[in-house]
Amino acid sequence: MDSFTIAGRQFRSRLIVGTGKYKSGPETARALAASGAEMVTVAVRRVNLDRSKESLLDYIDPQQYFLLPNTAGCYTADEAIRTARLGREVGLSDWVKVEVIGDQQTLFPDVQATIEATRVLVKEGFTVLPYTSDDIVVAKRLIDAGASAVMPLGAPIGSGMGIQNQPNIRILREIITEVPLIVDAGVGTASDAAIAMELGVDGVLMNTGIAGAQDPVLMAEAMKNAVLAGRQAYLAGRMTKKLYATASSPLEGVVR
Repeated sequence: MDSFTIAGRQFRSRLIVGTGKYKSGPETARALAASGAEMVTVAVRRVNLDRSKESLLDYIDPQQYFLLPNTAGCYTADEAIRTARLGREVGLSDWVKVEVIGDQQTLFPDVQATIEATRVLVKEGFTVLPYTSDDIVVAKRLIDAGASAVMPLGAPIGSGMGIQNQPNIRILREIITEVPLIVDAGVGTASDAAIAMELGVDGVLMNTGIAGAQDPVLMAEAMKNAVLAGRQAYLAGRMTKKLYATASSPLEGVVR
């Protein structure tokens, strides 16, 4: 079984999916099931915490899925820290995906604030998975701060542009070995997910690539298969690229 481990917890599926942007709760549930994901992210600000009315959590079985609260919508370290604490206080989880946005138009992360929030939350006993840039220096500082994974963006959140800086992801894969490396954001279709996995990352986190598809449930299944295929291709090791052709069949026995 080709599983991977985050903070001592083993996961069989290397696909992590978000729960935003779906048309309805039932569609969310069907897409999650089709994805085969074990871990799903939930924005703390989108959850009806007192459960007095219908909530997103009504469609996510905590016995089936591991909930990863996230701090989506936070623009300062303090906001992210308070949001994480709130999620833990109401019983969501002591794991948290930390997002601290630095620019409203691009939704690029504020890496300094992300490092600060990670350091504080780790000291408070959280397992922190930070959304970050594809900068190796920032990645190292997040690990020093106690991050349990490094999650660089493949492209801007919700853009669907795929992996825009493959060399940086390759460098991160070579250097980051202490914790899992998970591509977070930018995946638009199954081939994007496969490419990410072929680069050697440990997993892929996505939301809009599935929820924004014309058929989210079918796309969720496609993403599941793409992550698996990309991982298998990485483990198999691709052939060497060549400028000229090489015959597939041996030349022995050729009629002349």
